Amino acid sequence: MTKELCHVIDQISREKGIEKGILVAALEAAMLSAARKRYGGRTNVHLTIDPKTCAITAYETKNIVDKAVDKDAEISRSDVKKLFPDSAGAESVDLPIDIHNFGRIAAQTAKQVIFQKVREAERDVIYNEFKGKVGQIVSGTVMRREKNNYYINIGKTEAILPQSEMLPAENLRRGDTVRAYIEEVKITTKEPVILVSRTNPHFIGELFKMEVPEISEGLVVIKDIVREPGDRTKIAVYSTNASVDPVGACVGMKGTRVQSIVRELRGERIDIIPWTDDLRMLIARALSPASVERIGINEESKTAMVVVNDQQLSLAIGKKGQNVRLAMKLTGWDIDIMSDTEYAKIKMEEADKVLEEAIDKEAQKKNKPDGA
Repeated sequence: MTKELCHVIDQISREKGIEKGILVAALEAAMLSAARKRYGGRTNVHLTIDPKTCAITAYETKNIVDKAVDKDAEISRSDVKKLFPDSAGAESVDLPIDIHNFGRIAAQTAKQVIFQKVREAERDVIYNEFKGKVGQIVSGTVMRREKNNYYINIGKTEAILPQSEMLPAENLRRGDTVRAYIEEVKITTKEPVILVSRTNPHFIGELFKMEVPEISEGLVVIKDIVREPGDRTKIAVYSTNASVDPVGACVGMKGTRVQSIVRELRGERIDIIPWTDDLRMLIARALSPASVERIGINEESKTAMVVVNDQQLSLAIGKKGQNVRLAMKLTGWDIDIMSDTEYAKIKMEEADKVLEEAIDKEAQKKNKPDGA
């Protein structure tokens, strides 16, 4: 028993990276509990496991009295003298218990404790590994779908990709390879829960880091990302080096870098915008791919009036207002858009109103009596 137990503990300690002392201590506590249950829950029953030899020692501690009444907790002085001639003056004595009487229970307990410790250790290893990867991209294989969740094999464990965190109309099948952004890692009593997403705006930021060396090197910095998953993303970038074009670096030679990301996102359009502290310029760039004619801003209310060519109006607004909506999220400003024709009409109406007011004032002067 002891040789087999030592062999098992040593093997598991090496394979799973669990300290031998942790396994021995857990096993000792579990077997002590089992031993006490076998002896009616007596707290004077003790058990120890030698950490080196794995030898199991069980004993019961009894108080020495003149006449034993409680045989489970007491022993007479005369009996002690027979068993331990040198115990004179002692108040208690430890009596060995034959562990062969509960060998099967001990073996089952050892098995259960070791399995439990292995599960806990593996859970902690996985949790500690992936906790440090929150905010990074992980790649895995689709294993199955249960209800509204996809389970992705990412090596030592599985990640959960909820249907709500997938791109619209995206349909994954068993065996597909998929990349996703690690949003959260939670520890549970059973195993760590790793939640991943393909709709998080930071997913695109991490994709750009992987495709654009200038970003990973710090030459190009991502200022902000706004996104409507599956349709359009706007990403604002700036360069820390005057010789590096931030937009060109993200687009790549003949668009290879950005096209690689677009393919990963199933055709989602990406507008790469050079960041600037000039508010008018930033708003104009945020409305790309539309061209802007003129911009008026109100800094107190953080609102902007943007005028575009008539042919650019629908492009500036976007399908169902998507382009201007994303531009507002990116800049943090409320943006109203009008066409040249609308703007000219408003200006004409304002000019007519000013002219009418001037005419009225002139008429009032003429109608005033002299000396009034």
